[in-house]
Amino acid sequence: MAKAKTGAAKTKAVKKSAKKTSEKDNLADELKTLIPKLDEEGLAFLVKQAHVHLYNMQVDALNKNTIREDQRQSEKTVKTKKTGNAVFTDIEMSDSGSGYHILFGNEWIAFTKKEITTMVKIALGDDADLEIRGRLYNWLSNERSDILVTASIPDKFDKKLTSLITLLRNNFKLRK
Repeated sequence: MAKAKTGAAKTKAVKKSAKKTSEKDNLADELKTLIPKLDEEGLAFLVKQAHVHLYNMQVDALNKNTIREDQRQSEKTVKTKKTGNAVFTDIEMSDSGSGYHILFGNEWIAFTKKEITTMVKIALGDDADLEIRGRLYNWLSNERSDILVTASIPDKFDKKLTSLITLLRNNFKLRK
């Protein structure tokens, strides 16, 4: 079914292209018949107009490229803003009980019990806050770099990492 649509689209494009080509050929033929009737001043005017038109076509093409690039940049900015202000806000045990899900922004991220246990041990450490963030960042970098990408965490100084540590501290206690 999809091939039929693709074929139909190609046929339509070929017809449209053929129509444009024939229009262009017709106009070129008409211009050729008019050239012998024009004086030097008329020909100079047409040549000048042709150069102006070619220049305008180039400007239009550059403007279209600029607009497309601006749209791409604004899409990137919107994507960055969506993850830029998000933080880790909730944690739930999976339905099977074999792991946990942590909410980042509006996306749930799955973790195994072993991963959560390791992160909780790091988060509940007695070290300085910066050392804990550094340790957790390094662990995520080595074991779950997908989290750093999803949450756009560039380094141990990012506030999103602090929100993850706070969430772990508020929801888990270590048994002695």
